Amino acid sequence: MVMARRPSSQTLAVSALFLESTGQWHHGYDISKRLRIPSGTLYPILMRLSDRGHLETRWTESETPGRPARHMYRLTATGRDWAAVAVADARRQNLGVRQTAEGMA
Repeated sequence: MVMARRPSSQTLAVSALFLESTGQWHHGYDISKRLRIPSGTLYPILMRLSDRGHLETRWTESETPGRPARHMYRLTATGRDWAAVAVADARRQNLGVRQTAEGMA
């Protein structure tokens, strides 16, 4: 039997952020600032979630001329289902799901 690994607290925080804004696109820099997760931790999480089909991705041109395009992310339907279960399980088990910046003191 293959055991599923429990998501890290950072993965749960990213998932909770996406759940709070279902359907909205987010770019990595915004997620990193809001959750205070370093880019070296965040981008592997985003890639892993995308590879598993939990995130949809796209590139968008910057609104500011001369700025590079941004890689945007949002939950897929499968991702919403997975994230809802993972975040609820973590909260039920008191695993300390980090809050978004608005919920932090």
